[in-house]
Amino acid sequence: MNIGGIVRDGLWENNVVFSQMLALCPTMAVTTTGTNALAMGLATTAVLVVSNVLVSMIRTTVSSQVRIPVFVVLIATLVTIVDMAMNAWAHELHKILGLFIALIVVNCAILGRAEAFASKNGVVASAFDGLATGLGFTLALTVIGLIRELLGSGTLFAQASLLLGPGFAFLEMRLPEYDGALLMILPPGGFAVLGLLLAAKRVFETRRETPRQAVPQVPASAPAA
Repeated sequence: MNIGGIVRDGLWENNVVFSQMLALCPTMAVTTTGTNALAMGLATTAVLVVSNVLVSMIRTTVSSQVRIPVFVVLIATLVTIVDMAMNAWAHELHKILGLFIALIVVNCAILGRAEAFASKNGVVASAFDGLATGLGFTLALTVIGLIRELLGSGTLFAQASLLLGPGFAFLEMRLPEYDGALLMILPPGGFAVLGLLLAAKRVFETRRETPRQAVPQVPASAPAA
């Protein structure tokens, strides 16, 4: 079990958004602010970890013919619990995210990890896979959300106190004398930011993988006779 490889895959190599291009519906919908993006990412991470663990635990008892319906029921149950918990303890944030919390059920990344990894591996590895995949998804959403929020509204982590509590109100910042560009908080702006980040990731990976050119060695001149 290569925990380092699992974590690296989830965070970077097979990042849900930046590599697999999955879950683009919530990616575009909730990344209008960094706070919304972070909340959605953390909720998805919680569902990923628990669903991976449960699927791994029952992988030898559920027949292959009914495994997908069973996985969907498990994921739907977990999402319902997360939705109710957020409604109870973060009601104002729940009102902002609304339907998108329930739509975690149809997030193909969660079902994909359950089918591709958790159903074939042990509990510990599956837990790390769910955590790494969820944190990679959270990272992607938060980066996109912060860029869109900064350019579109001139703020950073607006209403962070709704998610993290009043003690984190210091994260809420606003650029002076900048009202933002409406395009960046609309879907076209989201796709533009995503495209630029994908291009930047591609350039970084290409440069990292390109071997450095060897410096030619100049032979020493023969000593004079």
